[in-house]
Amino acid sequence: MSDPIFAPHPPYVPAPDRFEKMPLRACGSSGVKLPAIALGLWHNFGDDKPFQTQRNIIRRAIDLGVSHIDLANNYGPPYGAAEENFGRLMDKDLRPYRNELVLSSKAGWDMWPGPHGFGGSRKYLLTSLEESLQRMRTDYVDIFYHHRPDPDTPLEETMLALHQAVISGKALYAGVSSYSPELTRKAAAIMRDLGTPLLIHQPSYSLLNRWVEEGEDSLLKTAHEEGMGVIGFSPLAQGMLTNKYLDGVPAESRAGAGKMDREFLREETLSHIRALAKIAEERGQSLAQMAISWVLRDQGDASLTTALIGASSVAQLEDSLAAAQNLDFTAQELAAIDEHAVESGINLWQRATASKN
Repeated sequence: MSDPIFAPHPPYVPAPDRFEKMPLRACGSSGVKLPAIALGLWHNFGDDKPFQTQRNIIRRAIDLGVSHIDLANNYGPPYGAAEENFGRLMDKDLRPYRNELVLSSKAGWDMWPGPHGFGGSRKYLLTSLEESLQRMRTDYVDIFYHHRPDPDTPLEETMLALHQAVISGKALYAGVSSYSPELTRKAAAIMRDLGTPLLIHQPSYSLLNRWVEEGEDSLLKTAHEEGMGVIGFSPLAQGMLTNKYLDGVPAESRAGAGKMDREFLREETLSHIRALAKIAEERGQSLAQMAISWVLRDQGDASLTTALIGASSVAQLEDSLAAAQNLDFTAQELAAIDEHAVESGINLWQRATASKN
């Protein structure tokens, strides 16, 4: 049966100049080139959002040069819905352009009940990948991640599962997310021995969450030395680094809807955010644009490959993507930003994924 939601729409033809609109960056020491800004479907692509809005966002992202789309098995709500909705778009809009897209998915957080519905076991990761491919209506993903460290599963087993995903042809590359620098080195060594080097690491990273820079053996440095790219998620700190909270907590915001801990919005943190907003204004950017530009700033060999953003509307998407047009900072701007780009206790993923491996 045909899907009536697609009936009124002509076939999608991407903008012919799309590859000229977004800078591309080499992903580690591989041949993969990723757009400076990628689109993540963590929020806003579940069944609680209008499907046509989702379609408009993804189409516009591709037209503006966003060739990398990031998903995970449990993105929704409900779990799996983002992949399901993307799969509908794959069938009706995107299949002719599959080869130019970099699609990723992940498994590691909870997905289904029972002992094999979360974590890092071979059983969970490989069965989850099979289900993700079915939902996304594609034969393979370009990148398959372990979504979080699992202290209850030997690291060797988890890495062997990622290796199996690649040699089976169901993923072209493997990655990890939220791994510490030490665990990243261990994982990279195991994968090299298996013959499937890790392509990429996906950590949280923002003006208010700078853990990837910390220490002499920082995650950014570690990834570079291991030949891995880095794609930073939540560069807007779940919407905190926008103008949304400058004058309170709107009811329609993530915090207002109970999807984010209001404790994050302490007055001390808000004062830093207001100061950062002023610096952004002086640069001729929105706060969101500056937050994205900053994570993409030149840090030498330890620079980020890609910033991973979300979008709830085409307008928000366009505002965020404009950040790629202004990535340069003066020394004075960076010094002013450093006064307010301070650790704010918002790194939920690091706390939740403490590992004993």
